[in-house]
Amino acid sequence: MMSGWLPRLWRTGTGRFGLIVVAIIAVTALLALFWTPFDPQASDVRNRWAVPSWPHLLGTDDTGRDILSLLMAGARTTVFVSLGAGIIATLVGIALAALGALTARWLRETVAVLVDILIAFPVLLIAMMISSVWGGSLWVVIWSVGIGFGVNIARVTRPELRRVQQSDFVLAARASGLTTSQSLVRHLLPNVAPVFIVQLSWSMAVAVLAEAGLSYLGFGASVTEPSWGLLLADLQRYIGVHPLSVIWPGLAITLTVLALNLLGDGLREATDPTLRHRAAEIHTPAVVA
Repeated sequence: MMSGWLPRLWRTGTGRFGLIVVAIIAVTALLALFWTPFDPQASDVRNRWAVPSWPHLLGTDDTGRDILSLLMAGARTTVFVSLGAGIIATLVGIALAALGALTARWLRETVAVLVDILIAFPVLLIAMMISSVWGGSLWVVIWSVGIGFGVNIARVTRPELRRVQQSDFVLAARASGLTTSQSLVRHLLPNVAPVFIVQLSWSMAVAVLAEAGLSYLGFGASVTEPSWGLLLADLQRYIGVHPLSVIWPGLAITLTVLALNLLGDGLREATDPTLRHRAAEIHTPAVVA
C-alpha cells in the first residue's frame, strides 16, 4: 500500500508545496549547524536597523544582529523541537492506541478514561505549568507537546485500530497463528497510517507554534538559544518603527506550520488507497452504451 507514495505525493499540489518548504527548512537547519552569514549572537551597534541589502540580506535588529543568520539558527531549534515532539507523540500515541484497542476489556476501558482525562488539558497550559516549576527549556516544550499530542493521536487512532482489527484479513492472519504484536506491525499500523500521518503532521506543526509561543512568553528557549519566538518577541516592540523586521520571523513560523499541515494532507492522500480509488472514480469518464 505504501509503495510509490513519493511520486503520488509529488503529483498533489499541496503535498509538493509542503515537501519543498519542509525540505528547505531542514536543509537550512543542517547548514546552520556549520555556517551562517554572521554570528547570530554578535552585535554590531554601528549597523543597527540596517535595511535589507548586501551583506545583510534581511537587515539587522536593534543591536545590529543579522536577521538572516538569526532565522537560520532558529531553524535548528524549530527542526529539533518538531522532530523531538513528533517522535514522543508517535511512541505515546501508538502505545496508548494499542493498549486501548488490542488488550483486555478492563484495560481498554481504563486507557480510554485516561485518554479522555489527559486530552482535557491544553498542551500549552501544561507546558507553561511545567516551565514555571522546572524552568523554561526546549525539552519542556518537546515533552509537553509530545505527550499532549500523543494522547490526541491515540484517541483518533484507537477506533481505527479496532475497525481494522475486525477485518477479514486480520482475523484470517490471527487464525493462522499470527500474534497480536505481529498483527499490529504487519497489518494494523500500515492500514491506519493515513490517519496517523495527518495527526502526526499536526502535532509537529503545533510543536513549532508552541515553541515560538512559549519562547515569546519566556517559557520556552533560553535567551542564549536562537529561536524564532524569541526573535519575534524582541522585534515586536519596534513594529511601529521597523515593521519589515517583524515580518521575517512571523513569515518563517507561518510557512513552516502551513507546510507541515499541507504535507500531512498530501501524505494521507498519497498513502490512503480509498482516497486514490475515489479520485480515480471521479476522474474516470463513464462509458455510455
